[in-house]
Formats: sequence, structure tokens, C-alpha cells
Amino acid sequence: MNLQTLFKLDVHGTDVRTEILAGVTTFLTMSYIIFVNPSILSTTGMDASAVFVATCLAAALGTFIMAFVANWPIGLAPGMGLNAFFAFTVVKGMGFTWEQALGAVFISGCIFILLTITGVRSWLVAGIPKSLRSAIAAGIGMFLAIIALSNAGVVVANPATKVGLGNLASLPVVLAAGGFLLIALLDYWRVRGAILIGIVAVTLASMALGLTQYHGIVSMPPSIAPTLFKLDILGALHAGFFHIILVFVLVEIFDATGTLTGIARKAGLLKDGAKDGQSGLGRALFADSLAIFSGSLLGTSSTTAYIESASGVQAGGRTGLTALTVGVLFLAALFIAPLAAVVPAYATAPALLYVAGLMMRELLEIDWSDITESVPSALAALIMPFTYSIANGLAFGFIMYAALKLLTGRAREVHPALWVVAGLFLLRYALFPSD
Repeated sequence: MNLQTLFKLDVHGTDVRTEILAGVTTFLTMSYIIFVNPSILSTTGMDASAVFVATCLAAALGTFIMAFVANWPIGLAPGMGLNAFFAFTVVKGMGFTWEQALGAVFISGCIFILLTITGVRSWLVAGIPKSLRSAIAAGIGMFLAIIALSNAGVVVANPATKVGLGNLASLPVVLAAGGFLLIALLDYWRVRGAILIGIVAVTLASMALGLTQYHGIVSMPPSIAPTLFKLDILGALHAGFFHIILVFVLVEIFDATGTLTGIARKAGLLKDGAKDGQSGLGRALFADSLAIFSGSLLGTSSTTAYIESASGVQAGGRTGLTALTVGVLFLAALFIAPLAAVVPAYATAPALLYVAGLMMRELLEIDWSDITESVPSALAALIMPFTYSIANGLAFGFIMYAALKLLTGRAREVHPALWVVAGLFLLRYALFPSD
């Protein structure tokens, strides 16, 4: 069976050359994750080289599943925001081990698979108002921003004011600022791979200035043994993990559904009024959930569909051959481990900050004219960076939304799914108020 037949290229009005070029385009726009993810997850004590391998393999495997199960032109990789929640909230903030956190990702993947198969996922998504969904994305963006600014040395701890301004004359800060400006300019000029170019440029400048040591570019992939199958599922069944798993599931569902739906509409793969099974969205979500499951076994945080896949669709990608190309390139990236190992935190900080800024555009989608919509949304977004927790932001937003609608006589506007989720978060705080 040839590629034309396997991916139904004629049906989608495309050809092999267009699909491969689209795959290369998507890879360039999302490959920054192979540098950023190890930088974030290694703060938990995970082996950075093993995380690098796990990131590449999880991205390749997830994208292959998307290619052959859904035949959609979408790349998958460990998600931004969820990796920060994994590292800075679950492990560093709450004191759980990274093995337990991987166990929570595994369980959330199993739940996501179950919710997708049973159709409950559609019920949950339908129950969360647009304002709150937008606030969650914007809040995660602000959460990433404070991490980025801290890694760059722009924001530092201050005993009097909680946070303060760092030394702007230090070389890491200057390099990070330059990297951020470079990414912004390249993106403005629509240069493909702008974020990746920014990371590499700062890393090369750091080497030239003697801040980091050059150890080569190409080598055989390092061992994945330090993270492979190291998840602690029993440890993740600890009572304190209940709301952590809930957050993983909710964010995975909203992120995957929103990304897949948006890109599929752009590619003409999703028709208005079509059911999940008819449109292919159900298969795509199933592929996404399988990727989360497999990624946790390899040793990385939740894998999800990347909005950057829209660049490949813009370049003409319409089928799984685009995704297959992305997956192959992630496998090829396994051989640049020496370069990934020397990327400093202040080189990935500009990428984090730029992605954060893009995510904050979601604030425009909030209905600011309605207090019962805007107040819970603003609270959800603000709580995330100020408590260093995506979980707290979701909880405060859901509870406040339900409370305001109830007390203003508009309880009928609240979907049963939101009552359920708000009730679960409220129960969690009642039982574990200080966790």
C-alpha cells in the first residue's frame, strides 16, 4: 500500500510533496519543546538527558498514533503548562515525587481514554462556559510567564514585596531579553521556527561568552532508563492526588478538544453539526489520550496536540502524512542530545515567555460585560500565577462561577458538568484545606 492510498491524499486534494513540506513546517514551529521540556522537568530531579529522549519518543509516538488512527495533520508533544504544573506545583510545590506525578499522568490518561470512548468528554466540554475556558488558557500563560521571568533572572524573590526585579545588567538577563526580542521579530516576519531559532541563538551566544561549554551537536541518543517505566501508580492513588488528577484530566480535555477542533476546522476536516465519530474528532481525541498514556510510561508529562500544527495546515497539510513526517523528525532529533544538554534555562525562558504571551490573547474571549462571567474568569487566571498552581486557579474559578450564578438567581445557566466539577473541588478543599 502506497502513501497515496494509505493517507487518502487524493480525497483530501493534496500530494506527497505538500504533506512532507507541511510536516517539516509543523516540526520547526513545535520542536522547541525538545529543549524546553527537559529544562522544566529536570528541576524535579529527573535526569535531563532521559527526559530529552522521552520527550522525542513521546512526541514521535503520539504523532504516529495521530497519523494512523485519525489521519489528521497534527503533531503531538508534551504540553506547555502541564509540564510546568507537573514540575513546579505537584513536585516542587506540594512535595510529591516525580515518580508519583508520572503515576498521576498515567491515571489521567486512562481516564481520558475512558471519557473519550464513553462520550462523557463531550458532556464535560459542553458544560464549561467559554469565558472560563479562555481564562484557563490565559492563566496558564501567566503561570508560564512567571516561571520564564524567574528562569531568566528578571524576577527574583524579595522578602518585603514577595517578588522583585533582578539584576538587568547580568549576562543571562541580557541574553534572555535579546532572545525574546529575536523570537518576536522573527514571528512578526513569519519566519518558520522562530521560537527554536531564538533558543539556539541564545545558547550559541552563551557558548561564545563562555557561560556554557560546547560538547558537540550530534551523538547517539542517551539512555532513557532513568525515567522509563519509573511511574509510581500506587503512590499517585494517595488521597492528596485526587484534585491533581482532576486538573490533569480537565486541562488535557480542554486543551486537546480546543486545539483539535480549531485546527481541523482550518483544514476543512470538521464540518459543523457533525458528531465526533463522523468528523474524525473522536478518533483524534482517542489518539491524543493514547499519547498521554504512553508518554507517562516513557517518563514525561502529559502529551497533547500542538496548536503550532496550524502552521503545517497553512502550508497545505491535510492528512496523517503530515503528522508522520513530524514524528520521523522527532525521532531524528534524538541524535542532537549534546546540543540539548547545553541549553541553559535562560535560553528557554524567552520561549516560555513568548508562548505565555500568545496564550494570554484568550482574555479577549471573556465576556467582560457580565459580572457572573468576568469575575470567576479573572479570579481563575490570577490565582494560577499568584499561588503558583494551575489547580488552584481552576478550583477558584469553577467554585466562584457556580456560586455567583446561584446567588444571582441564574443557576439554570450552569451546566450539570460544572456543578459536578465545582463540587469536587469544594470537597477537596473541605477535606484537605492546606494541601
